[in-house]
Amino acid sequence: MSTTQAVNGDGTTREAAQPAVAQGSMKYVIILALSAGMAGLLYGYDAVSISGAIGFLQELYDLTPAHEGLIVSSIFIGGVVGVGVSGFLSDRIGRRKVMMFGALFFFIAGLFSAFTQSPEQLIAARIIGGLGIGLSSSISITYVTECAPAKWRGTLSSMYQFLCIIGIFLTNIINFCIAQSGSHEWGVSTGWRWVLGIGAAPALVLFVFMLFAPESPRFLMQSGKEEQGFRILERINGTAGAREEAKAIEASIKLDQSGSFAELFGPGLRKALLVGIFLAVFNQAVGQNTISFYGPTIFRNAGFGGNSEFLASTMVGGVELVFTVVGMVLIDRAGRKPLMLWGTSLMAVFAVAMALTFMFDAPGVLVVVFACGFIAAFAFSMGPVTWVMIPELFPTHLRGRASGLCGVFIWGTAWLIGQFTPMMFASWGGQGMFLFFAVLDIIGFLGVRFLVPETKGKRLEEIQEFFRPAK
Repeated sequence: MSTTQAVNGDGTTREAAQPAVAQGSMKYVIILALSAGMAGLLYGYDAVSISGAIGFLQELYDLTPAHEGLIVSSIFIGGVVGVGVSGFLSDRIGRRKVMMFGALFFFIAGLFSAFTQSPEQLIAARIIGGLGIGLSSSISITYVTECAPAKWRGTLSSMYQFLCIIGIFLTNIINFCIAQSGSHEWGVSTGWRWVLGIGAAPALVLFVFMLFAPESPRFLMQSGKEEQGFRILERINGTAGAREEAKAIEASIKLDQSGSFAELFGPGLRKALLVGIFLAVFNQAVGQNTISFYGPTIFRNAGFGGNSEFLASTMVGGVELVFTVVGMVLIDRAGRKPLMLWGTSLMAVFAVAMALTFMFDAPGVLVVVFACGFIAAFAFSMGPVTWVMIPELFPTHLRGRASGLCGVFIWGTAWLIGQFTPMMFASWGGQGMFLFFAVLDIIGFLGVRFLVPETKGKRLEEIQEFFRPAK
């Protein structure tokens, strides 16, 4: 029996008689990251399930491009609301409970979607589902960020994006299988209901996982539950590492106690907020969700048919999955900033290539090849890095609310992409639309180059010092 350091409510430390833990449990940390990362699976499933249903829905309800865009993008209306309040809720009731509420909303929405009888009912169901994903998405990253050791924080925090891409890949397979399960008429009347309703399953899994997961140690210590927080830190870092983390968190909390939400807009953190909003906007503005939301439609216009457009989307999803793993491996080695610089530059090149294939009516297989390159560049860069970096930028007492505010911009930009892609495609054609995204990719490259700092390997408290104004 040895003594370990615990933290009292008044900020002092005392010795607690319990066995010292030589080193943390990586297995335990991975389980926590996977549990919270299931929120990514929800987002990934819904992002692509609608791509498998929208063609059938367009025929069933004779949708205009604007109405088609509204059905796809309506989930982001709920998402903006959910992510906007998620930070405030998580700073009051905890990260874990907010994710559980989000899972419950999405579970209800998934079942509701399968039984809707009109476009208006489906839009309402998707808004409810968006509320659920909005509540759980950014908070799941915050949760993992606050649990992971600094050395592995980038890799573990990108678990959200990894599971998101698994959701996209599996959903493409499900879309293809359901399309092959019956006649085209069956798909129009019934198949799309299965595509949307299956989304209730990952929501239930997230709820169960978080039911048994602990609260974030940083939130516990901030809430006066120092001993509980220290025990979790000990399981993650070992006793010696937990002591260092506890001291750093304690110092950060003391420093932040005099602050308020308005501090985000003051000197120092205002710059962090600007970086967070930039990353949030360009996580979506680079254009990958044009393919995620409307891949089958784009490939159908490029000459695919007979359900082969779903197979092409599955191939793109498989490439995205592989390169998301590449990003996870590199994020704590190469760093956040180099990955984003390479990713945005390559996305611009492939976007121009796709524009040229539509301009010169090239074989459809080239559209798929260039789409794979475009998605691969996103998958190792702006995809995982954005979700990892945003929570890293802010102090403990503001992290949930600041991440939620940045999440509003992610979801708001995603709404614009979902709503206006059919209208851009109808008005500009594939060539005009992808040239537009190439320009946005170049802007994204310049923003990363001149605005975004490197956070690889730094403690959360060290990153906060980067933005704190000099006294």
